[in-house]
Amino acid sequence: MRGVTKTFGPVRANDGVSITLGRGEILGLLGENGAGKSTLMKILYGLYSPDEGEIFVDGERAEIKDPKDAVSRGIGMVHQHFTLIPALTVAENIVLGAEPRKGATLDLARAIKDTEELSGRYGLRVNPRARVAELSVGEQQRVEILKTLYREARILVLDEPTAVLTPQETEDLFSVLKELVADGLSVILITHKLGELLGISERITIIRDGKVVETVETAGTDEGELARLMVGREVLLRVEKTEAEVGEPRLSAEGLVVLSGSGTRAVDGISLEVRGGEILGIAGVDGNGQTELAEALAGTRPIEEGRVYLDGEDVTRVGANGRQGRGLAYVPEDRGTKGLVQDFSLSENYALKTYDEAPFSRWGWIFPKAMRRRAAESLRAYDVRPPDPDARAGSLSGGNQQKAVLARELSGDPGVIIAAQPTRGVDVGAIEFIHRQLLDQRSRGKAILLISLELEEVRSLSDRIAVIYDGRIVGEVGPDATDEELGLLMAGRVGREDA
Repeated sequence: MRGVTKTFGPVRANDGVSITLGRGEILGLLGENGAGKSTLMKILYGLYSPDEGEIFVDGERAEIKDPKDAVSRGIGMVHQHFTLIPALTVAENIVLGAEPRKGATLDLARAIKDTEELSGRYGLRVNPRARVAELSVGEQQRVEILKTLYREARILVLDEPTAVLTPQETEDLFSVLKELVADGLSVILITHKLGELLGISERITIIRDGKVVETVETAGTDEGELARLMVGREVLLRVEKTEAEVGEPRLSAEGLVVLSGSGTRAVDGISLEVRGGEILGIAGVDGNGQTELAEALAGTRPIEEGRVYLDGEDVTRVGANGRQGRGLAYVPEDRGTKGLVQDFSLSENYALKTYDEAPFSRWGWIFPKAMRRRAAESLRAYDVRPPDPDARAGSLSGGNQQKAVLARELSGDPGVIIAAQPTRGVDVGAIEFIHRQLLDQRSRGKAILLISLELEEVRSLSDRIAVIYDGRIVGEVGPDATDEELGLLMAGRVGREDA
């Protein structure tokens, strides 16, 4: 790809980007959320058209106007969110749109045979007769890869492929990728996980603010240099965790049952306990009840069965505002819709939960100056940029929005903090800051429930780790647990027990 530029209104998502990919190579594409990685790959796959620039495949200039053009050029893409049809079998999904025919109907026997041959050739173990709805996430990903190989892809683009995998599934995926490149295929791996790229790629191209910053040889770099190239400054990747004095239980749940939006049991009998001065991490593959658990504990989702206690008080039937008044802070996983009102100013968002309390109001009157003054102090303390209380929340970057949510939630000196995906979609520098804040709260005796899909984050911050699978806590381990132990728990391959 040479000189590729793509704009969306005033935003230049890609600005003169050039990258090269060799035959039989794994190229890492690294950058923060919003850096332009996915946009670039969607251009390569024909989902977007570039404003400027050229694409060359095997030395020939390629006009790629849609995914059909990309497929004809041997380019396949596995998206972060899969596109499989759950009701169909593996074989039916793989051949969909390019079905072998027997007369006017699908030749199912041929589809199964072709799937078995592809699966065996590349070590992508999967049952061609199984329905996709019955497969694990890792197995579904193999089906997506097989779909591209069935269409004879020679260039494979993987967008955040390990985001929903257990450690074992990640190892299996990387083994498959090595088999593919050994067979002459080329792979572009999009991710924000530095360690993974260092372990699998040969070269890494770093994109920042829509531009290529540098391409480095993997053997000659490390996580520190990659982080610096990503954000433009030195970053402390791991915050030191000191010993903290553990106190009495401050947040407890007993036999929680919570329903999903579709009415199924998303949380199925969970019991847990978080004590003052500790961080309890909840690890698990996405979609196993984490969202519903956080919302039920915070009081924003109804509880069907079970009890919730704050500092020993039963708050099961107390709403979110009441729990907040009793010292619970909640950092929701979706800051854009559940954490902030994007069209409100930062001062309005800061006072969103306390606008009817002193010093922001009295005798029915609201005092905007007091709101702005208090917000400005907190925004500076939490390094929100710009620290302007009149700035619209939607104008801030993801990292600064998240810090604004933390500034509001922690300003009331809560005793219990529920942090759901606190660093999702934020830059490395903001991650460092958020981790420091959580550990500081821990050292001050606060009880913190950390729910995160980032396994390394859970390990580095938590004192204990409870693993959630299919709405249940299936085991509890320490932060020094092996990848194998955690992976087995995350896959639900052990007996279940409550934490």
